[in-house]
Order: sequence, then structure tokens, then C-alpha cells
Amino acid sequence: MIDHLDHLVLTTTDERACIAFYTDVLGMRLESFGAGRRAFRFGNQKINLHVKGREHEPKAHLPVPGALDLCFIASVPLDDFIAHLAARGVAVVEGPVMRTGATGPIRSVYLRDPDLNLIEVSEPAP
Repeated sequence: MIDHLDHLVLTTTDERACIAFYTDVLGMRLESFGAGRRAFRFGNQKINLHVKGREHEPKAHLPVPGALDLCFIASVPLDDFIAHLAARGVAVVEGPVMRTGATGPIRSVYLRDPDLNLIEVSEPAP
């Protein structure tokens, strides 16, 4: 009955730092929509942005920054992404490590965004 994920919502305490991370570090495109709303677009998906205390309705029962654990598949080889992180001074929390993704084995690194959400970036493993 469900085909795919369209979007999810990320709540941040620091809009500027959050935008810099998701655009500069992860390479997503910032877009505006509706009445002053913002989202990060990548592929056919997006992450809508809420600022803590100024969330859009309706919202999650308890929207809190730092509660997400997200996994993204990189559009470049993982070693290139790791070099990209190093060039920007972004620390890798763990990895590269082997994991199991939605469609099979993946090779992943973990990092934290400015709100301390856990971000996993992966590539399909042979």
C-alpha cells in the first residue's frame, strides 16, 4: 500500500548551521515553498525544515532536534565523500563499516549534523 517516502521533517535549533550542513556538507539544494517554508531537496525526495518553537502545523507530537537517525546513499564513491568531509573539517563518528541497507549490503560512515542527529552516508557494497 505504500510505495516510497516523499519527505520527512527535520526540526533544528539553529537554522543557519542546519542549512550550511545540509547544503555544503551533504550537497542538498535548499528550496523555498508555501508561506516562507524551506526544504532540502535531493533526488526525488526532500527534507522539510522546521525551527524549534516555530514549527508548521500540523507537526509531530514532540518535535525535538537531535532525534533523527538517517541513512543516505551517496551519489559519489564513499571514499570521495570521506575526502569531502575531511576537506570541510567534518568528523566521522564511525566508519567506514559494513551495514545492511534497504536493498542489500552497504558500506557506511556516520557523522552528526549541528543538532546532533545521526547521519549515515553509504554506498552499495558488492
